[in-house]
Amino acid sequence: MIGNERRRPATVRVAVWSARHPWWAIAGWIGFVLLCVGAGAATGTNRGTLADFRIGEAGRAETIAEDAGLTPPLVEQVLITAPSGRLDPAAAGAAARDVTARMRALPVVAAVGEPVRSVDGAAVRVPVTLAGDPDTARRTVRTLLPETTAVQAVHPDLVVVQTGNASISVGVNDKQGADLARVELISLPVTFAILFLAFGSALAAGLPVLLAISAFAGSVGLYAVASWAFPDAGGAAVSVVFLLGMAVGVDYALFCVKRVREERARGLDRVAAVEAAAATSGRAVVTSGIAVVVSLAGLYLVGDVIFSSVATGAILVVAVALAGSLTVLPALLVVLAPWTGGRRRHARDGSVGRWAAVLQPALRRPGVTLMAGVAITAAVAAPALAMRLGTEGKETFPVSVPAVAAYSQLTTAFPEAGAAHLVAVRAEPARAAEVAAALARLAAGTAGGGVRTSADGTTSVFSVPMPHPENSTEAVGSLERLRRDLLPAGLGTSGVEYAVSGEVARGVDYAAHQDARIPWVIAFVSVATLVVMLLAFGSVPLAAIGVAINLAAVAVAWGVLTLVFQGTWAQDLLGFTSTGFVGSRMPLMVLAILVGLSTDYQIFVVSRIREAVDRGVPTRQAVLDGIAGSAAVVTSGAVIMLSVFASFLFIERIEMKQVAVGLSVAVLFDAVVLRILILPSVMTLLGERSWWPGRPAAQPAATPVRALV
Repeated sequence: MIGNERRRPATVRVAVWSARHPWWAIAGWIGFVLLCVGAGAATGTNRGTLADFRIGEAGRAETIAEDAGLTPPLVEQVLITAPSGRLDPAAAGAAARDVTARMRALPVVAAVGEPVRSVDGAAVRVPVTLAGDPDTARRTVRTLLPETTAVQAVHPDLVVVQTGNASISVGVNDKQGADLARVELISLPVTFAILFLAFGSALAAGLPVLLAISAFAGSVGLYAVASWAFPDAGGAAVSVVFLLGMAVGVDYALFCVKRVREERARGLDRVAAVEAAAATSGRAVVTSGIAVVVSLAGLYLVGDVIFSSVATGAILVVAVALAGSLTVLPALLVVLAPWTGGRRRHARDGSVGRWAAVLQPALRRPGVTLMAGVAITAAVAAPALAMRLGTEGKETFPVSVPAVAAYSQLTTAFPEAGAAHLVAVRAEPARAAEVAAALARLAAGTAGGGVRTSADGTTSVFSVPMPHPENSTEAVGSLERLRRDLLPAGLGTSGVEYAVSGEVARGVDYAAHQDARIPWVIAFVSVATLVVMLLAFGSVPLAAIGVAINLAAVAVAWGVLTLVFQGTWAQDLLGFTSTGFVGSRMPLMVLAILVGLSTDYQIFVVSRIREAVDRGVPTRQAVLDGIAGSAAVVTSGAVIMLSVFASFLFIERIEMKQVAVGLSVAVLFDAVVLRILILPSVMTLLGERSWWPGRPAAQPAATPVRALV
């Protein structure tokens, strides 16, 4: 008996122990989640600094300025206008004086500039310089907002609003947090409803949701601890953690609950059913979890704080969900067995018959079906060849954020207050005087701001106003002229180092950085997935098919993103304003998430096919049995994922809408085209060669598939 225990995989032993000691397992899980939450609360979250976000030449420019103590301070603008458009100078002057007095009284304010009137006289702005470095200023900007609101209350006949990089960042993050809370309120009941339809039991439906919520809570706590090694990049990471926590947590529990109910329907007792499920679906869950973690780990290769924080949070939530499915879930299934169903025997002939009809093209004419599936995939993915990457800027943020709407008004009235190029120059001491003179001429020739120079005279910075939208062709063109022509011609290349930053430069450099890293991430994820699949099934063809299907799903997502968001036809339908580009983070984000989730379903489907083969069923017949046997759970999982991803459409930020559309369409396409047309067609064509170099168990004479369809 002890020998048999030791021969069983560790995951099965853990699940069986939990089933035999359910209350200990439940108490242990509750304690674990509380410990994670407590640890996160105790350590707090380490927010990434601006230095963590530096990329390319723009990052070098900011480092040069910081090293010399010349980092420009953050400046907020308080904009004063009139509802009618005709601004009374006296009223505006009184409001400006009120703003100045209130802001100067705040310790977080370093200086308040003189009010500036627009050329047409329809607006007045008051520049407010925040004290401290930019990271400190971003944390203290909230102190200014009540004062701006108070000025508005005192001057109700005017419109007084505040904008600037700091207040926009705060407003966008607050808005995304509120939107995410609304998404949670939508996705949780929808997920429960889908599971209830799948199981017909409220308790059985509630278990996957409970596991997903607890996994999310625990992983958020662990994420706070891990942020001291991988700094938190902001709201995007938590959004992805919730998205994956719901999708993967529900999926893993769904597969295990479904299998336990099947085993109970076969007449096994509670513990035996858990053991059988752990040895089959549990093994597939573990393999899938490893595959998802490995694919997400590819994001670390990007060398970017945003992707590192997303990878850290996502890996943690997958790992916690996986642990829960092996520990607390078996315990709950034993405790709640009388109320979760599963004792009734289910008729499978009807299910097999229905799926035989669906799979008929792939089983009878696999070659033609495969060509049709590949053609459909290529057609949907083709727009990705014209994908243009860009970076979110102030023009792309939701205008429902007051600071964003105010920024649009500000740049309309004061074009010079918009985006600017920041030029940083560091010269060798022998050339310092010469470079300083050249900089003065260059700044004057580009209408740049005054040159600021370090105490030792070797480093200087100046800004060049750029009255164009950050992602416009004109803005990018002005940056290229400055970098390629004006600076080399004006400063030379010997004994001097220079670089250009600013909103435009950061976006351009970030997109170029992502472009350069995409091939490396694709290669890593593909090889890693190939190895995981090979270890799981011992089959080179199936591992290669898995990688090809994964990349096909990614290509489809990229094609749909390009088609939807680079054009304008879907704007009213999905509630966004087209930027003419896809967010530079989207290709890699979609790649890492989709490869993991696609491998997830590949493993579950192929595992059921392999089970049939190991029972002696010919591969052609096993394809039907395996897909029919996993169809209900895989379909339910796909519908749940689709609902979770689609719920992100309710977040106003366009990047979140891109995540929603890309992942939703890819999951749907994966379930309909890749799993029903391409996978069964390829396996039917390969037959027993699907398992090479392994050899399936001895098989009886083949039953004609035609008889089943």
